[in-house]
Amino acid sequence: MTENELIQTLALQKTDKIGDISAKKLIEYCGSVEAVFLEKKSRLQKIGGIGSYILRDLFKKDYLIAAQEELKFMKNNGIQWHFYQDDTYPERLKHCIDGPILLFQRGKINLNRQPTISVVGTRNITRQGIQFCEELVSYLSPFNPVIVSGFAYGTDITAQKAAIDNNLQTIACLAHGLNQIYPKAHAKYIDQVEAHGGFFTDFWSSDDFNRNNFLKRNRIIAGLSEATIIIESAEKGGSLVTAEIANSYNREIFAVPGRTNDPQSVGCNNLIKLQRAHLLSQPADIPYILNWQLKTEQKPIQQQLFTALEGDEKIIYEALKNKENAHIDGIAISVNMPTYKVASILLNLELKGVIRPLPGKLFELV
Repeated sequence: MTENELIQTLALQKTDKIGDISAKKLIEYCGSVEAVFLEKKSRLQKIGGIGSYILRDLFKKDYLIAAQEELKFMKNNGIQWHFYQDDTYPERLKHCIDGPILLFQRGKINLNRQPTISVVGTRNITRQGIQFCEELVSYLSPFNPVIVSGFAYGTDITAQKAAIDNNLQTIACLAHGLNQIYPKAHAKYIDQVEAHGGFFTDFWSSDDFNRNNFLKRNRIIAGLSEATIIIESAEKGGSLVTAEIANSYNREIFAVPGRTNDPQSVGCNNLIKLQRAHLLSQPADIPYILNWQLKTEQKPIQQQLFTALEGDEKIIYEALKNKENAHIDGIAISVNMPTYKVASILLNLELKGVIRPLPGKLFELV
């Protein structure tokens, strides 16, 4: 794309009344962004879903002037950009009808053939939520996933800090231009995020910062990922909007259940109750349902699990190690323990994400 074509694309993105869906219709009808600005308005009005109201401001020079100023900002600040038809544009986002025609980036982001998940939730995350989030990211680290979130207080920054701690790539999707950071308290994490991934946004440096930006930003969080995980959510909240968007993209949704009287679990419990999300009770549910496979043998992760076990847990773990699955009575006989004691240990192992129960009182290693 030439510099002039980029300016025209920026102008199209900025034009009032023309959203990403309409912009894509115009580009695909005309063949290129440049051709859009060379076409007669009367012909453009014949495109389905495009009318005189949407095209009212298309040819105003003010947008081209603004685009030139934004391009200067991009050049002066090392901002990378991705056009929705280019190979560098995130593949999953290409399949979202309302994905941005231009996506702006800071940092070193690589989404090439890596599992990618979004982790979102309440800003008022509880201690239990923090613990679950940190354990989830740590457990998933051998699969080398990209962790996407919104860089906000609570769940977002917890997930992104956990990704950094586990040397994983993380992407922060912002609800404003790359000339600022919100919340300001998170400015101290900018360098760490850029060293382990970076920032995405489709907002300009000149865009006003308002509440509606967060809802628009959420479509990028949902669109980048194969699955969205809701750690905690009240009855209403932005993370539920993200889940709704992800559902519209036919992506997987996971929700962590909580007590029925816990206000920070109402949203997650409702998603599960309405069958709009998988119940996420343990970290092992993610690779199991998404069918993730380790590129190497699972010995490293199994060794980590083994060293975290205690006493009789290790004995039962070894009894299951070389078996596809085993019945509880067979396990009890093989380890010479009473069945009631084996049942208790199996429950502990299940809670630690080491084993999973199967129908007929069978058990297998995760």
